[in-house]
Amino acid sequence: MEDGDSTIDTMIADAQAGMRLDRALADLLPDLSRERVKALILGGHVRRKDGEAARDPSTKVRAGLRYAVVVPPPQRADAQPQAIALSIVHEDSHLIVIDKAAGMVVHPAAGNLDGTLVNALLSHCEGQLSGIGGVARPGIVHRIDKDTTGLLVVAKTDKAHEGLARQFKDHSISRRYLAIVNGIPDRASGTVDSWMGRSDSDRKKMAVQPEGRGRRAVTHYRVMTRLDRAALVDCRLETGRTHQVRVHMAHLGHPLLGDPAYARGQNRHRELLAELGFRRQALHATHLGFIHPVDGTDLEFDSPMPSDMQELFSHLNV
Repeated sequence: MEDGDSTIDTMIADAQAGMRLDRALADLLPDLSRERVKALILGGHVRRKDGEAARDPSTKVRAGLRYAVVVPPPQRADAQPQAIALSIVHEDSHLIVIDKAAGMVVHPAAGNLDGTLVNALLSHCEGQLSGIGGVARPGIVHRIDKDTTGLLVVAKTDKAHEGLARQFKDHSISRRYLAIVNGIPDRASGTVDSWMGRSDSDRKKMAVQPEGRGRRAVTHYRVMTRLDRAALVDCRLETGRTHQVRVHMAHLGHPLLGDPAYARGQNRHRELLAELGFRRQALHATHLGFIHPVDGTDLEFDSPMPSDMQELFSHLNV
């Protein structure tokens, strides 16, 4: 055992009898996901009562067996902590919900190596991150575009990361966006069900593709307010693909106002946007709902339109 390692002694209970070792230990150790437990077993960090390493995650266990699980301290993330102000809607020992401001990138990448949400969370959550896959980092399970505002949930523990990722995968997360679009859709409500993938003409953009190309994307929309040659639209995501709302509304012929990628040529409101200094797509993640991945409670969060979108709405609502 190395300096800084922590050892957890645990005993298989009747409820875990007959399970695989990795599943049984994951049940007994709520802060560790099954994948993390499996990695610890394969790495020789789980020992039986006799001191021998238990290296087979599929071993069936029986009640009364004792194991010592040695958990190395989480490695430091590559990104550096930065003291950046955050709007925190909810926080507990397992997860944090942020109301993200416009202009903030979620994860460090080429061109945005710092000043990101991850950098901010590494500072805010210092000493609280139990280690996602053995690394002291926030668990990013979904993203919001740099210039889109609104609600985002991030895991602080391995167990929460696994549980939230599962809900996103099975599309049980409730997500709604408010968008101000160019023109007024003919139908008051509807669904865009398409395939989406990288644009053939611009790899930085996404596009609706023929069936079988890319991934299926489904957006349910409803016109909330008819405006001056524009509309406030509520978009409920069934899936969560990159730029999904932006691409789907543009596909309907109603791109988001201010969208630099998908509203080119839609200059109907160019003067108003310039007058207001509105330089982003008019999109806000207004609602987020999910089941707490550890305690099972239903969580629902709502965020009103930010001030810049409210100002744009007011000028169009004539």
